[in-house]
Amino acid sequence: MTCEKNKFSYHVVRRSRLSKRACLALVLFACPLLLAVRATGQEAATVRTAAPQLRVATEADRKDAWPMFRANAARTGYVAGKLASQLHLQWVYQAPHRPSPAWPRSPRMPFDRAYQTVLSYHGIVVFGSSVDNTVYALDAMTGREVWRFVTDGPVRFAPALWRDRVFVASDDGFLYALHIAHGGLLWKIQGGPDLSSILGNQRLISKWPARGGPAVVGNRVYFAAGIWPTDGIYLRAVDVRTGKEVWRNDDSGAIYMAQPHGGANAKSGVSAQGYLVLSGNSLFVPTGRAVPAVFKADKGTFAYFHLQKYGHQGGAPTMAVGDMFFNSGTGFSSNSGEKVTQLSSGQLAVFKDGLVHANGKQLMAYRWVEVKKPDRKGKLVTSRALEPAWTVKSVTGGGELIAIGDQVISGGPGRVDMVSGSQQKLTWSATVEGQAYGLAVAKGRLLVSTDAGKIYCFGPAKVSATAKLVQQLDPSPYGSNARYAKLAEEIVQRSGVKEGYCLDLGCGDGALAYELAKRTQLHIYGVEEDPQLVQLARKKLAAAGLYGSRVTVQQRKLNKTQYPKYMADLIVSKRSADEDLASFPRGEAERLQRPYGGKICIGPAGSLQVQQRGALTGAGKWTHQYANAANTLNSDDTLLKGRLSMLWFRDVDLDVPQRHGRAPSPLFDQGRLFHQGIDALIAIDAYTGRELWRVGIPGLLKAYNGDELMGVSGTHSNFCVHDGSVYVRDED
Repeated sequence: MTCEKNKFSYHVVRRSRLSKRACLALVLFACPLLLAVRATGQEAATVRTAAPQLRVATEADRKDAWPMFRANAARTGYVAGKLASQLHLQWVYQAPHRPSPAWPRSPRMPFDRAYQTVLSYHGIVVFGSSVDNTVYALDAMTGREVWRFVTDGPVRFAPALWRDRVFVASDDGFLYALHIAHGGLLWKIQGGPDLSSILGNQRLISKWPARGGPAVVGNRVYFAAGIWPTDGIYLRAVDVRTGKEVWRNDDSGAIYMAQPHGGANAKSGVSAQGYLVLSGNSLFVPTGRAVPAVFKADKGTFAYFHLQKYGHQGGAPTMAVGDMFFNSGTGFSSNSGEKVTQLSSGQLAVFKDGLVHANGKQLMAYRWVEVKKPDRKGKLVTSRALEPAWTVKSVTGGGELIAIGDQVISGGPGRVDMVSGSQQKLTWSATVEGQAYGLAVAKGRLLVSTDAGKIYCFGPAKVSATAKLVQQLDPSPYGSNARYAKLAEEIVQRSGVKEGYCLDLGCGDGALAYELAKRTQLHIYGVEEDPQLVQLARKKLAAAGLYGSRVTVQQRKLNKTQYPKYMADLIVSKRSADEDLASFPRGEAERLQRPYGGKICIGPAGSLQVQQRGALTGAGKWTHQYANAANTLNSDDTLLKGRLSMLWFRDVDLDVPQRHGRAPSPLFDQGRLFHQGIDALIAIDAYTGRELWRVGIPGLLKAYNGDELMGVSGTHSNFCVHDGSVYVRDED
C-alpha cells in the first residue's frame, strides 16, 4: 500500500416487489485471523502540498468537524451551528473517474453513488475512490490535494476520523489507520481470515470485502467484512490507537434463523452492506436490501435480525435516534426491533425536537410528542411518536438530507437546496452536475458530492474566481517505451486477446501493462513482489489516468497470488521479458489461466512463447433444461465437490422473470453460461462472469410472476445448446 501524488491544474433496481420483472444476479461457486500490520518504510506518504498546520485542538475545535458519514456514528445527519444564509461556490474538485458503485442497479444500496467526504477540525477533506482504490486528502480552503494513499481495492465508504487518525475500509478487506496530516500508514487490520480474492462485479476484491462502513465511538472503531454468509462474516471492534482487536464476531454468517418466506428456516446470517450505526449499546449492521441486524456494541454478541418479519422492507441507509432506529422510512424499537412508526420513502435527518424528511417534491418536518398506547396486556403506556410540524414544497431530494442548527440542506438531481426551519421557506439553492448524494458541513462550508465524480465547496465569502481542480494527465509517463510497445504489439497479434482479464506476473514498473492497456480493452492486474516497483507503477499509471479503471497493481507473491483460479484470459510477464524464463511462476500461471482458450504469452519480443489452455478436463455440460437431450438431470461433471465457495459474482443488466415464474434454467457448454431474459439472450464467461455477447429478442420470455403459474415446469424450455450453437424457439 502506498501513498502517492498527482499533478493538478488550478484554474479561474432495488429488489422491488415488481409484479412482472426481476433483475438477474449471477454467482459462481468453486470448491474449496486477524492480521495487524505496522507501517513499513515503503508505506510512507508522499505529500503534495503542506497540510494545514496541526495544533492542539480545543473541545470547540473538535465539534466544528464532520468526522463521519452523516456527521456521527448514529448517522443522524445533524450538527449544531449555522451556515451563512447565502453561500458561494469556492472550488470544484473533479475526481479522475466517476464513481463505480458496487451495486449500480440497486436503489436500496446507494452508499457509494458519490465520493462521500468527511471534514476534520484541522480543515482537511478526506474521501475514497471506488475506481482507483485511493484515499484523497484536500485542503478545505483551496481544494488542493494534500496527500493520497493507495489501497488494494475500491474504497466505497467515507472514512471515519478520530483526532489525528483517518480510518478507511477497503474492498481489499482491510481497515487502515492513516495520519491526518500526511496520510502515512499507522496500522492496518484484516477483516477476513486471509488474502483470498474473487471477482465481484468485474473488480478483483477480497473474498471478505470491508462493506460495513467504519464508525468510531469512544476509543473503538467498528467495521465489518464479508458479504456472503456461507463464506463467513466478520464484525470487529478495534482500539483506535493501536489497532488491537477488542472483540470479534465471526459466527454471524451461520445463524439458524427464519428466512423471508414464512415457515422457512435455514442456516444463513448477516451480510454487511452499508455504514455501521451505533447508539447506546446497539450496533446496527445494514444488510443491503433487508432490515439491519443488531449486535451488542460492548462485546459483539448477536441480538436480533427480523429478516422474515420485515422481509419486504429494508435497505442500506440506517439512522439511530434515541431508543429507535429508522430504515427505509420505518421506525423500529432499538431494544426489540419491532416496528414503531412509519413514514414514506425518502431521506431522513435529525432536526431540533424531531426529524426532517425529503421525498424529492417537498420537505416535511416532524416533532416528537408523547402519546399513550395500550400494550399487549391492554395497559396504557407512554411512548414517543411523530406528528407533522410544517412542510415546504418544491424542495429537491432523492440524494441526501442533513441539518445544521435551524437549517436543512437537501440534495437531489442537479441541485442543492437550503431551507430555514424558523422561516419555513427555501432560502438558498445551487446547481451541480449530477445527483447530489453526499453532503457534509463544517468550518462554515458545505461540501456537496455528486455521482458525476465532482466535489463542490460552498462558503460564506464571494470569490473573484472559482478554483477548478482537474487532474493533469501525462501523455508519456514511460517516455518512448519502444521496447515494451513492440512486445505489446506482438502479444496482441499472436494471442488475439483484446478483451477480458489480463495478469502481468512480475509487472515491474507497469511499462508492459501500460502498452497493453493502450492497445486493448483488457482489464489488467499487475502483480509485483518489490514494494518500490509497486509504488512506481501506481504513480506512472495514475499519471496516465489508467490506474484502477484499466490497470491495477498489487504486491503479492508471484507463486502464490491468492487470486481466483481460471480468471485470466491472458497472462503476460514483464519480468519474463527482462530476465530468464526460469523466474516465471508457471505453476501459478496455469492455475489462473482460463479454460477454453486462455493464453499465456511470455518472453521477450521476437522470442515470445504462447501457450493456450484447452477444455477443462472433467468439466461437464448442461445443454438442455434437464441436463441433456435424454432429460437425465445428471451432469457428467467429475470436478465439483463440496465445500463450495464464492468464485465470482456479477449483477447483470438483464430483466428476467421472477423466480416464481420458473424461467428456463441457464445452460453451460465450453466454458460459457447462456441465460435468457424477457427480451434478450446473453452469454457469460462461466469462470469470470464477464458478458461475452447479447442478442436482443423482444418478448422472448413472458414475465410470469405467480406461484400458481406452471412456468417452464409445464411449458418446457425454449432453448438448448449443441455443437457450439444455441438454438432458441422465439414464438409459439
